[in-house]
Amino acid sequence: MMAPVSSPAPAAPRVNPLQRIWLREIGMERLWLRPAPAASRPAAEPQVPVSKPVFPVSAPAAEAPPAEAPPARPAAAPAAPAAEPVPGRPGIPASILNRKGPPPPPPPKVVAEAAAPAPIPVAEAIRNSSLDEMREQVVACEACGLCKGRRNAVFGHGGQPTRWLVVGEAPGEQEDRQGQPFVGRSGQLLDAMLSAVSMSRERDVFITNVIKCRPPGNRNPKPEEIAACSPYLMRQIALLKPERILVLGRFAAQTLLGTDATIGSLRGRVHQLKTDEGVQIPVVVSYHPAYLLRSPGEKARAWQDLKLAARMG
Repeated sequence: MMAPVSSPAPAAPRVNPLQRIWLREIGMERLWLRPAPAASRPAAEPQVPVSKPVFPVSAPAAEAPPAEAPPARPAAAPAAPAAEPVPGRPGIPASILNRKGPPPPPPPKVVAEAAAPAPIPVAEAIRNSSLDEMREQVVACEACGLCKGRRNAVFGHGGQPTRWLVVGEAPGEQEDRQGQPFVGRSGQLLDAMLSAVSMSRERDVFITNVIKCRPPGNRNPKPEEIAACSPYLMRQIALLKPERILVLGRFAAQTLLGTDATIGSLRGRVHQLKTDEGVQIPVVVSYHPAYLLRSPGEKARAWQDLKLAARMG
């Protein structure tokens, strides 16, 4: 009796290259193409011992071809499937068409913010301003950082027409509170000095400062603050057309005369300020009233400066 012969293992299905790409795309290539495990094959029937010799059984005439081994996986995943076109949908990779769920949202559009317009320089903004218009511009000015800490901008005050223009450095605490130049003890001393030479701020003297806002703690004005604010002063001079200018304090004198000389070397003589219109205005330099309150011994020199300014008229 011949021993039963076990049936051959089922061969792995054959797939074409396009099918292999789809199987790889969905992650089923290895499961679909590998041969069935040995445990799933039917067990061979046990052979019955016989007394007669058993002759070998010849192999079947048509033996199934061996299963095709899957190709070796490269070290890096190929990028070809991601770009594989789909028939009828040119230019669209299969990975995108086969993705489940809603499509990803488009990237947000970046809208470029419009650049803020450059601020107009002070000199350009007040080129054609009148005194009243410029007063409003000074109140709203933000040309430097001093605007953040001020209570009131101090434009200036005095009689018109103007015979004398008195120029100080910057508002102090009382000036910042009241919005008027030279108030408090310094203002009282200045009024007394002007009265001694028959001048009055209410009648024929206009008083202002180089800086229109108070520096914190009454510190000295910074160069950038002077540069931002000085066009207001030059426009005031052009509009008021004073007969002479009395400059009080080092920073005011250096700004108006365009020098870095000390006040001791500038006082005691007459300087000339040439306006944009070509007019020459006499300038006398003296000490600031706040300095005279701290140094009463310098009042005699300040009195000499006042008399020098009075003699020019």
